[in-house]
Amino acid sequence: MILCAGNNETFSFATPMGLGLIETAMNLTRLCLFDKPEFLLFVGTAGSYGEKKIFDIVESKTAANIELSFLSHDAYTPIDNVVTTNTTNIKDIVVNSSNYISTNELLSKNFLKLGIGIENMEFFSVLRIAQEFNIPAGGVFCITNYTNENAHQDFLKNHSHAKELLELHVKNRIKELTAK
Repeated sequence: MILCAGNNETFSFATPMGLGLIETAMNLTRLCLFDKPEFLLFVGTAGSYGEKKIFDIVESKTAANIELSFLSHDAYTPIDNVVTTNTTNIKDIVVNSSNYISTNELLSKNFLKLGIGIENMEFFSVLRIAQEFNIPAGGVFCITNYTNENAHQDFLKNHSHAKELLELHVKNRIKELTAK
């Protein structure tokens, strides 16, 4: 099953789950309880902490839920804040998820030191629910912005083209897999 966030980030081939961590967790849990999918693929846009460029396509099976306050040593968590469905030795780009978009470029560069490359609001919930229901899962993302003071304006400017690139990428990957 292919999933997306919803609102203005929808695709003809994907089922919307909601925006952010909570809506996604609630809706995906409900879906898995009543009609458990064999596989979950989340498709969406993401912000880059600096290494990935605008319109890069990133595939991942690893997500984190780390807030900026953790980076400045103003918070801690007793829960496991990294989840992966990666069963290979291939290193994933870790996707960080929060209900907030990072706009502090200097602080968010610290995510790179932790091995976290991009951020998307929903992906951690998708992987955590997939883990709970023992469903293989992954994500495909297109970079729309850097995590800086222009994050929102750049997201708005690049969003439509990023969605087109994602649609093309996913359709090509499906063709590749069905040709085998």
